[in-house]
Amino acid sequence: MPPHDLVLTPAGPTLAPRFGPPDDTARPSPRGRPSHTARPAPPGGTGHGDRAPASRPYARLFATPGTRAFTLGNLVARLPMGMFGVSAVIMIAGTYGSYALAGAVTATGLAATAVVAPWTARLVDRYGQARVAVPATALAVLGSLTLLLCVHYEAPAWTLFAAYAATATTPNTGGMSRARWAHLHRDDPAALHTANAFEQAVDELCFMLGPMLAALLCSALFPEAGTLTGAVLLLTGTLLFAAQRATEPPVAPRVTVGSLTRTPGLVPLLGVFLATGAVFGAMEVATLAHVDGPAAGPVLALQAAGSCAAGLLYGRARRRAALPACLAAMATLMALPLLGASTGSLLALSGGLLAAGMATAPTMVTGMTLVQRLTPAARLNEGMTLAVTALLAGIAAGSAVGGWTAEHAPTTTYAFLAPVGAATLALTLALLRNDGRRPGTTDARARTSSGRCGS
Repeated sequence: MPPHDLVLTPAGPTLAPRFGPPDDTARPSPRGRPSHTARPAPPGGTGHGDRAPASRPYARLFATPGTRAFTLGNLVARLPMGMFGVSAVIMIAGTYGSYALAGAVTATGLAATAVVAPWTARLVDRYGQARVAVPATALAVLGSLTLLLCVHYEAPAWTLFAAYAATATTPNTGGMSRARWAHLHRDDPAALHTANAFEQAVDELCFMLGPMLAALLCSALFPEAGTLTGAVLLLTGTLLFAAQRATEPPVAPRVTVGSLTRTPGLVPLLGVFLATGAVFGAMEVATLAHVDGPAAGPVLALQAAGSCAAGLLYGRARRRAALPACLAAMATLMALPLLGASTGSLLALSGGLLAAGMATAPTMVTGMTLVQRLTPAARLNEGMTLAVTALLAGIAAGSAVGGWTAEHAPTTTYAFLAPVGAATLALTLALLRNDGRRPGTTDARARTSSGRCGS
């Protein structure tokens, strides 16, 4: 069998040695090959002489057996992430007549997630995705169903807080999917870049479609329909995802203990994620306050649509931008919604949001790639969950700042200054983080699978 045929499947030594057939065991590790050895490109490879595969990066990505199955399950499990918040607000406000109560309950759930999610991810790294994700999801679904029953029977308000806090055990399904790609393509930076871009596009798609689906279900059927549908999708998708054991990363032996925040370079990067999350939260509130009507949802969805399209295009790019360059583009493009809102034209604002969203996916792809490079392989889920937690905290802070500005400024147009300021802060933190540091010097592990996407 030609050598490149062995590389084309996850049974080959370049992908997952533990799944390799007996006749491959005597073959030397790919790390022992000289880096200049010419060989045909694998499905996610970077063969310089093969122009056809290079022009079809996503086809190469999903040519690896098992990837389509776990992606489908993960997509089903991820869609509810954009549904639960909107569903809870509609359900609680409709029954109790208080948006303040609905907002407080969802904020409590966000705070609980920020505390619990890293611990859930650490368990995933230590015991495996399937062993932890399924019971964690079952507990989260139980919390969602409890919330539904409490609202339906108008239970005391404190029960809503307790029930929604239980949903904090929801595993980071996007992080688990990225961890699978990082394992499958740990020796192929180009394929991993395409995979990260695809995952970011999926995130944007879910957060674009999720709220609209939730609002439709709650209004067309009954107030609890969004939460109920989201719980069913979450459990079903997680079970489908966890059943794909062939692509699950192996559980690595524990070689490090303590907090990941001690990892050199990671805390400054989390600061960048925090400021980036503030961009998203502030932009959402500013748009909703400025448009204030049924058109607000579709107009806001344009930002996610622009990010989704940019993510897919960025995944096809052969060259990747550094993180400061991505953030500089974001800080510049975030001024477009401000300019659009100042004209008083809804069309101009829509175009500004679409353009601003195009800077989001490249920034997130580059940032997540850096997290993968800096985090030890045995704690990859935990590292990416910390990044997501920083994003969530930033979204909450940005929402608060954007809301305060929209309420107290002379016009709601001024609220669009908040995402511009947050993007500028993220750029400043990224520049400070990179000052005097060379990529790779902070990470002796030199996991080449993850780190050529900017620094």
